[in-house]
This record gives sequence, structure tokens and C-alpha cells, in this order.
Amino acid sequence: MKTISLLGSTGSIGRQTLDVCRALDFTVCSLTAHGNIELLESQAREFKPKIVAIADESKYSELKLALADTGIKVTAGQEGIIECATKADSSALVNAIVGIAGLLPTLAAVEAGKDIAIANKETLVTGGELVMPLAKAKGVQILPVDSEHCAIFMSLRGHNRDDLNKIYLTASGGPFFGQTKSALQNITPKEALKHPTWSMGRKISIDSATLMNKGLELIEAVRLFDVSPEQVEVVVHRQSLLHSAVEYSDSTIIAQLSAPDMRLPIQYCLTYPAHVETSASKPTLSLADYGSMTFERPDEETFKCLALARLAISKGGLYPTILNAANEAAVELFLDEKISFLGIGDMVETALKHHEQNASLTPITLENILKYDKLTRELCQSLV
Repeated sequence: MKTISLLGSTGSIGRQTLDVCRALDFTVCSLTAHGNIELLESQAREFKPKIVAIADESKYSELKLALADTGIKVTAGQEGIIECATKADSSALVNAIVGIAGLLPTLAAVEAGKDIAIANKETLVTGGELVMPLAKAKGVQILPVDSEHCAIFMSLRGHNRDDLNKIYLTASGGPFFGQTKSALQNITPKEALKHPTWSMGRKISIDSATLMNKGLELIEAVRLFDVSPEQVEVVVHRQSLLHSAVEYSDSTIIAQLSAPDMRLPIQYCLTYPAHVETSASKPTLSLADYGSMTFERPDEETFKCLALARLAISKGGLYPTILNAANEAAVELFLDEKISFLGIGDMVETALKHHEQNASLTPITLENILKYDKLTRELCQSLV
């Protein structure tokens, strides 16, 4: 039995994490959301955490009033999120916040000695070189919730890490797989939000459509598994059944397969190292019913975001931070219909070129990560 803190409880991963907590009968001691007061109130009344936090400070009074009869402590802003992340009686943290906003709570939770199930890939993209060494020093486990990284994590268990040759990182290809640049000129946000396999939040859905999501996951894999960018090969697997694989020095490939349901990797992270049968570990995968699986190379010329992510992690330094900040800003501008779909990749490329003199030379510190995140967002806004 575990007591967990959950950041980002009203998002897609957060809601599915609560499904898993119901199935496992886990206690939830803290919840946070960005601004969805109605759903956060409902979750708080069901799970009865000791504390909740709303990131949007303008909604603090409304949430406090809504929960006034419950005895639940209500906080807000970054300080409130960090208080929830470091709750003394939690045994683990699930970080399902979207974007770089998850970095500071993750660092605080590691300092507090909390094991972390991390669904917030931007934390490792921007601050992986801070988070991973700190976790090692504190004896904290960082368990990956992303289905691909969880699959890699499972496939590495029981094997000698020195024998690892390559990681195969699978991608669904998004809603526009196989299309040309000319066909993508007039893509609307509504079209880009329609993922063929997964039900996800708005930001990650757009990232999947541009293949930036896979680029961020490539960087995350480098951080999590301490491999070089050249050891990570992205392959498009449209069926989303084989979630990733690892190749060993004898050319043996070990892979993990399951139905495309995010509750499975979430549950594994919360029950690790056990595989537990619950209502959340359904549906099972029938290989005969699916019949076949296909694997193809991604088109990094049409979907330049993947190529830019590989460039950023290869250059290192603050390049991944700049890549992530530019992408977050560009996705928001696209959803607001201020730039085109292809303009997302163009904006990220412009930002990387703009900061190239400082990105490699500036020391990687929390202060510099936050500084260049801010500078890059300001640059992107100025380009519109």
C-alpha cells in the first residue's frame, strides 16, 4: 500500500493515475491542477487528500470556498505545488504536470527523498543533468511513466547494462504520418489534435502531430538511461502495441508489448517491481486479433522537430532547454491560430540558431535553465 502525491491531477495522465489508485486502493495525500477547479474539487472530495494546490493563483479563493466544508488545506502557485510535491507522509510522487513547470517540484521532491513516477518529460529535457545526479545522490528512484520509456525500463531489467547496444524508441507517427510538407501547409489546430491512437492533452497531441513529442522522448531516453543520442533510433510503429525495445551486443532485441492504455505503465511505476493484476491492467492484448505489426523510419525532413531535437541533445548544454521553451511557446501560438502548423518547427529552429553562441558555453544551472527558458519564450513572442 502506498500514499502518493499527484501533480497535474486533472490532465489526461492525472485522471488515469487516479483510476489506478482506485484499482490499487492507494491513498492520495495531495493533488494539484493548473486551473480546472470543478474537476479538482470533485477529485478532492473523492480522495480526501490533506492538501490541494491550484497553479493559477487567481482561482485560489474560488477553490478555497468550494472546499471550505472539507477540512482540506488549499494552496496556490508554485509554492503550493512544491508543498504538495514534498508532502511528508507521501511515499511517492507522480508528476503529470505539462511543461517546464514540472522541473522545480521534481527537484524539491528529490531533495525530500521522494521516489518519482515521472510523466513530465520536459523536466528531464531541460533539467535532466540536474535531476538525475541529484536522484542518485539521494537514493531516489526515477520511474518513467511514458509508455515508451517504461517499456525500455522493463526491457533492461535483469540484463547487464554494459551489454546494451541500442534503444528502439517507437512512435505512432501522429495523425499526419506519410503526408508531405505541401499537404501540411494549412493544417488547423482541430485537425492536429486528432491523434489516431492515444487520448491526450492538447499540448502533447500537437507535439505528437509534429513529432516533437518523439524528439523530447529521445532526449528523455538519453537522460534516463545514460546513453548517447546515437544509441537511440526512432521507428514509426502505427499499431502502438510494441512500446519500445532494446538491442544488446549480441544483436538480441528485447521488447515490451501491451494494449495502448496509459494506465498500464502508470500502474507498473506505482507497484514496481511487481506486476499486479487489477481492473486498471485491462484490456489484455491478443496478438492473434491484431494480426500484424509494422515498423518504418520517420520522415525527419517533413517533420523537422524530431531532427531539431536530435540536434539539440547532440550539441548538449542549454540547447534542449531552448528547444523545449521554443516548442512550448510555438505550440501555444499555433493553438491560438497565430502561426501555422509548419511554423512550429520553423520557430524552434530560429530560436536554436538565435541562441547558438551561448547555448553550448553557458553552465547548466537551475538559474540559467530558467533564464534561457524565459529569453526563448520572449523571442518567440517577438517573432509573431
